[in-house]
Amino acid sequence: MKQLQFIETILYVHDQQASTAFYTRLFRQEPVLNVPGMTEFELAANCKLGLMPNHGIAKILGEKLPHPETGSGIPRCELYLQVNDIQLEYENALEAGAKLVLPVTAMDWGDKVCYFADSDAHIIAFAEKINE
Repeated sequence: MKQLQFIETILYVHDQQASTAFYTRLFRQEPVLNVPGMTEFELAANCKLGLMPNHGIAKILGEKLPHPETGSGIPRCELYLQVNDIQLEYENALEAGAKLVLPVTAMDWGDKVCYFADSDAHIIAFAEKINE
């Protein structure tokens, strides 16, 4: 897609303030935007992660789709983050309060991966290439 200039993934969250605190600890950085209705973290030069309250997106979606609260607690997305030191991120995620889903495991696609969930059950995977 040649028109693509920037990527922002937005997670719909139950509690923006609690999610902001969690991701601040997880990413070890302050958000670049934190206003009522939207928090953003710059993950890379062309990539941000946004946090939007369920009730905020529900206003935008109107009656066309179910209210996001009806999906709370159900895994609805996965952030797959390639890192240089998976053990560092594994330990940091535990300290940040992420719920462990799968410890560091070698996968058949060539990555070591560990899986966590945040308080809204969004899945966060940290991956490191397996040296061949």
